[in-house]
Amino acid sequence: MTVTNTSRLDVKKFPALDDFRLLAVILVVANHTRSADGEFLWVLTVLRRVSVPFFIMVSGYFLARGNWRSTGKFLTKTAMLYGVGVLLYLPLNCYAGQLSPDFFRRVIFDGSFYHLWYLPALLLGTPIAYYLSRFKPQAAIPIAGALYLIGLGGESYYGLVSNIPVLSTIYNGIFQVFDYTRNGLFYVPLFLLLGGAGIVFSRRTSVIGLLCSLAALIVEALLLHRSGIQRHDSMYFFFPFLMIFLFSLLLEANQGERRSLRQLTTVVYLIHPWCLVLVRGAAKIVGLTGLLGENTVVLFILVLVSSFLLSQMLLLLQPSRPVQTGRAWIELDRAALRHNVQQLQSILPEGCALMPAVKANAYGHGAVLVAKELNRLGIMAFCVATVTEGAELRRGGIKGEILVLGYTHPEQFYMLRRYRLTQTVVDISYARLPNIYGKKLKVHLKIDTGMHRLGIPADRKEEVARVFNYRNLVITGIFTHLCAADVRTAEKEKFTMGQAAAFDRVICDLNKRGFNCGKIHLLSSYGLLQYPELAGDYARVGIALYGVLSQGADMESCRINLRPVLSVKARVALVKDLYAGEAAGYGLGYRAERDRKIAVLSIGYADGIPRDLSCGKGRVLIAGSEAPIIGLICMDQMLVDGTDIPDAAAGDTAVLIGTSGSRQITACDLAEQTGTITNEILSRLGNRLNRIII
Repeated sequence: MTVTNTSRLDVKKFPALDDFRLLAVILVVANHTRSADGEFLWVLTVLRRVSVPFFIMVSGYFLARGNWRSTGKFLTKTAMLYGVGVLLYLPLNCYAGQLSPDFFRRVIFDGSFYHLWYLPALLLGTPIAYYLSRFKPQAAIPIAGALYLIGLGGESYYGLVSNIPVLSTIYNGIFQVFDYTRNGLFYVPLFLLLGGAGIVFSRRTSVIGLLCSLAALIVEALLLHRSGIQRHDSMYFFFPFLMIFLFSLLLEANQGERRSLRQLTTVVYLIHPWCLVLVRGAAKIVGLTGLLGENTVVLFILVLVSSFLLSQMLLLLQPSRPVQTGRAWIELDRAALRHNVQQLQSILPEGCALMPAVKANAYGHGAVLVAKELNRLGIMAFCVATVTEGAELRRGGIKGEILVLGYTHPEQFYMLRRYRLTQTVVDISYARLPNIYGKKLKVHLKIDTGMHRLGIPADRKEEVARVFNYRNLVITGIFTHLCAADVRTAEKEKFTMGQAAAFDRVICDLNKRGFNCGKIHLLSSYGLLQYPELAGDYARVGIALYGVLSQGADMESCRINLRPVLSVKARVALVKDLYAGEAAGYGLGYRAERDRKIAVLSIGYADGIPRDLSCGKGRVLIAGSEAPIIGLICMDQMLVDGTDIPDAAAGDTAVLIGTSGSRQITACDLAEQTGTITNEILSRLGNRLNRIII
C-alpha cells in the first residue's frame, strides 16, 4: 500500500514506535489489575486494550518492510518466547490444578496462562497474514477484515448471532477449538496487515480520525455493555479504525530505534502476572489484603513497579555481548538508510526499481551489512565492481540479482556460476571469452555512449547484435553510464541527452532484429536525481543511497532529503599535557606555543583517514566540542588538541564523521578539506574498523 503524508506541520521525530511500547505495556498491566465495575471503568478497560493490537501492528510493520522475508525468523523467536512463557507459568498451572487433558489444547490455541494467548495467536495469525500479503492490499485487508467480522460474532456481538441457529452451531464448533475468537485466526491477521500497510495520513486527518473513531468506539462499548450481549470484550467494530489513525500518528513521528526498551517491555509483559501473584501473596502474609485487594490503584502501582524492577534485574543478568566498538569503528544508522531508500523510491518512475551499488564495500559502509538491510526492504538487485565482491555478498546470504560491473578474468568465470552472478560484457573481444568457456553465463551488455571506458561503442550495432548470437551467453540486460549527469548545465545536458539518444538507438535496433534486451538501465545516483525521465528498469544508485553526494554543494541543491548513514568514531587512548615549546608527532610536526592538553586517538591513515587532514587542517568532535588535529596523522593513531575540552579523558569517544552534541562533521567536509570527493573518503575506510548497524 502506498504510504502518503500530506502534512505541512512540523512533527518532532523520535523513536515513537519503541517509546509507545512503554505506555502499551503499562496499559497491559493496568488491564490485568483493573476493575470493570461501572460504565466509566468499563470504557477505560476497553481503551486499555489498544496495547495488543499495537504490538501486533508493529510486528506487521517491520515484517512488511522486509517484504515478509523474515517471517520464519519471527515465528522462531515467538515460539521460543512462548516456550519460555509456558515453562515459567507451569508451577502456577500445577497449583491451580489446570494440568488436565484440555491443558494441551489451550497451550496450542489459547495460551497456557491468560496473558500468553497473544503468542500462540501470533504463531497462527502470522502465516495467515503472510499468505494474504501475497495478494494486493486491496484484497488482503478486506479478507482479513472479513475474518475479524466473524470474530466479532463470537465476541462482543455473540448475544445477537447466538439467536440464529445456524450461526450458533458454527460458533459452538469454533469454541470447541478456541476459548475465544480473539485469536490467531480471526483477530491477528487484520492488525498485522494494517501495520504492514504503513498508512500515514496527514497529521490533521490522523487526529480527526482518531478522535472520531475513539468517540464511536466509546459509544459502541457502552451500548454493548448495557445490552449484556457480549461474550467477551476485546473485539469491537470501531477498534481497527482507531488503531489505523493511532498508528498513523506514531509512524509520522517515528525516527530511530530504542531496542533496549523493546527488550524491557517484552520481559515486563511476560512476567507481570507472576508479580501480581507475588504481591497478592505478600498482602495475605502481612495482613494488607484490604489495601492490596483486588482492583486497587495501589495494587496496580506495586505490580507495575515490581514488574519493571524484576525485568531490569533479569536483563542485567544476560551475558554481556562482546564490545563491537573497540579502538575505532563505524556506526550505520539503519533508520537513515531506510529513509534514503524511501526518498529515492519516491522519485523512481513507474516500472523502475533500485539496483544499489554496493561495490567498494558499499562505499565503505560494509557491503553485506547494507545489502542484508536492503534485502529486508524488498530490494533484490545489486551491482558490484568485482566477482569477489559478488561472491562475498552470496556468502553473506544476500538474495537477488548481483551484477558484476567490471572485468572478470576467465580463470574466475567458475565463480560467476558458483555464486549465481551476472557478468558485464565489457567489449566485443571480451564477449568471445565467456562464449568459449563452454558453460552458459548470465550477462549484461555494456554500451559505450561517450564515456569511453567500458562497453561496445554505440555506433557498432552489428557488433552489439553479434553478441546476442553467442550461444553460451544468456543476456538478461543491457546498460550504459551517464558520465556528465552531476550538474544540469546546458553543455552537460546536451551531452547527456546525446548519450541517452545513442543508447536508445541501440535498443531500438536490437528490438527490430527480434532480440530481447532484458533489463535496461542507464541511471546512477546523479542520473536519477537529474534525469529521472530517462529511467529504464533499474536505477544503479550508489553514493546517494548512503545519504551524501560527491560534493557538499550538491547536497544543498538536492531535490530529496537524504540523511548520512555512516559515522566514524574512535577511542581516546589517553590525554596528556604538552608544555610550551615541546613538539609532538612525527617530524616534530607540531610545537606548542603555550601549555596544551593533547589527546591521542586510536585511529590513523591505515584506517582510511586522509593524511592530508594533518597539522590543523582537519578536526574531530569530543563531547560536542571541536578538537583540531595536530601534527602528522600516523598509521594507527593521531593527535588532537583537547585544551578547550577540560573533561576529556581516556576512553571517551571522538567523532571523525558524524554528530556529537549540536556539532556535525560530514564526509563532504573531509572531501573539501582534502581536495577530493566524498566517494573517495568513504570507500577508503579500512576493514580494521568494526562496522555496526544501529
